[in-house]
Amino acid sequence: MHKVQHCGNYLVFAGGGVKSYVDGLLAALPDLYEQSLVSSLNDINQSQSKLLHFHDAETLQGWQRQCPAVYTVHNHDVYCPSGTKYLFGQRQVCDRQISITGCTWGLVVDGCGSRRPERIVGGFKRAYRNLETLQKSGVVVIANSEYVRSQLILNGIKPEQVVTILCGILPPSVPHTPLTPEIHRQQRILFVGRIVPDKGLDWLIRTMPKLDQRICLDVAGDGWDMARVRQLAQKLNLEDRITWHGWCNSQKLEDLYRNSFAVIFPSIWPEPAGLITLEAYARYRPVIASAVGGIPEHIRDRETGILVNANSEDSLATAIDDLSQDFAKAQAIGIAGNALFHQEFTINVHGMRLQKIYGQAIAQFGNSK
Repeated sequence: MHKVQHCGNYLVFAGGGVKSYVDGLLAALPDLYEQSLVSSLNDINQSQSKLLHFHDAETLQGWQRQCPAVYTVHNHDVYCPSGTKYLFGQRQVCDRQISITGCTWGLVVDGCGSRRPERIVGGFKRAYRNLETLQKSGVVVIANSEYVRSQLILNGIKPEQVVTILCGILPPSVPHTPLTPEIHRQQRILFVGRIVPDKGLDWLIRTMPKLDQRICLDVAGDGWDMARVRQLAQKLNLEDRITWHGWCNSQKLEDLYRNSFAVIFPSIWPEPAGLITLEAYARYRPVIASAVGGIPEHIRDRETGILVNANSEDSLATAIDDLSQDFAKAQAIGIAGNALFHQEFTINVHGMRLQKIYGQAIAQFGNSK
């Protein structure tokens, strides 16, 4: 194994949701990333760089092959024109390989993306351009789950070019403890995330009438679908059982985690990875999640969390009721999840795995010269 210490790697990124991940790496591994992160290759002398770590395929197009490089895939944009891999009209995960015919059918008939023509055309151009960039560059590609790796290979990336490194996150800045009987008796569950259809909050709300009426839901998040899901909750007479907190600061969010007996992660689209699982682990809370995309790779079913079939109200209700009625099980699953977090999913563990890939990329680059 090639050890990479104080190598001054650059992290090249394009902002957006990737920034929190990159910020976590910089905070946890300052000795590894001595240089500031940059968003433009114009700020870099590539021939003097020991390694570039790309987080954006568009920026990767400017790589001049004067130094080693790796590229992390964080979402489905590389191989899916809509970026969702989900057929909302059919309420199922899309298993198609990218193609003009199949993806046009998915967009127009199966409702998997925007209805606006300019966005459809732009999505096709982006995905094909990004795939071509990865294929021609031969750069080491890091997938954040085996699911994402399988999709890259399905769409033409060579298997030997792609490695999987599961995500890692920073531990909470405030201490958490295992679930207590007092918290469990409060019978509160927690949803954290954007309020958009693919995050599955409406599925969770439809499930609420099937649960014991003592169980209440805290919703931490906001989004453009808020009006619809609140209307659904009102229609189902759930106003007194759901508390809408909107976007929460870190202290408020920690309190919500602390006062829940379980975290519900009901995404219906195939999350590339899904960090809510890891956030629940870090706070000793059992997670109940849909078995789609990369989510199952982070959960040992019935040991560190509970996996359920997406869009199945009965399966979700059974899982929530089970933990609501069994304090010992809920506490044990939360403790096991926390142990797994420290073993596999801290940002430091993630960084050690990245270092190994960096070393291999540097060695391969040297051998190719």
